[in-house]
Amino acid sequence: MNTPLWLQAGFWGLVAGGSLLLGATIGYMVKVPQRLIALIMAFGAGVLVSALAFELMEEAYNEGGFVSASVGFLLGAVVYTTATGILAHRHEGTRRRKRSGNRQPNETDRPGSGMALAVGALVDGVPESIAIGVSLIGGGKVALATVIAVFLSNIPEGLSSSAGMREAGRSKRYVFGLWGGIALISGVSAILGYAVFSRFDRDLIAGTIAVAAGGILAMLSSTMIPEAFEEGHEYVGIVSCLGFLCAFLLTKMG
Repeated sequence: MNTPLWLQAGFWGLVAGGSLLLGATIGYMVKVPQRLIALIMAFGAGVLVSALAFELMEEAYNEGGFVSASVGFLLGAVVYTTATGILAHRHEGTRRRKRSGNRQPNETDRPGSGMALAVGALVDGVPESIAIGVSLIGGGKVALATVIAVFLSNIPEGLSSSAGMREAGRSKRYVFGLWGGIALISGVSAILGYAVFSRFDRDLIAGTIAVAAGGILAMLSSTMIPEAFEEGHEYVGIVSCLGFLCAFLLTKMG
């Protein structure tokens, strides 16, 4: 008996999101040097850039053509930038949600900053999860390279943020509850990505894939890459290229 596609979407979304919890465990339990965290983050950024270029945007273009792919891509960037701008305006500490040092605010400094960090992490992760679910539409086969790319890129995100949360004095229950919840939401988002958008025509599906790609690239440009460079400096470029190359090879082997 074949597994329903919506259940497959949830499984792969949970697998990709679960690496946030893996990264959080490492970041909270082990004192990882900030430069190493930055280089891991740079590698994850390179992985995601490759995946969105050769998996998501390629799929969007093949399904809906240049217009759907372009409009969706720019819309995703605008939506992500607007959402994070509003969030940062209300809770300034969310600008530093991926930092691993002691620059994240704690609840004493800024009441409600913990919830703001959680919302910021959701804004980062939901587009990736939706993209995984949408990739099952049509062919019934998940874009495995995208899943692996998101999995790998989530590890440094969880690692960096949880290390910063530890330095800000957040409890173990808070940190693991937060990332465990986001991992579950990642699975649900992938299910919704498949269930909702499978009802629409190819142009809209293509646009949705491109929206996810635009949101991911906007996230990388505004959070992961700047934070990686702040600590990794001149090594960030080559490490990002290695991540890009690894994901590129995955797309060709798949």
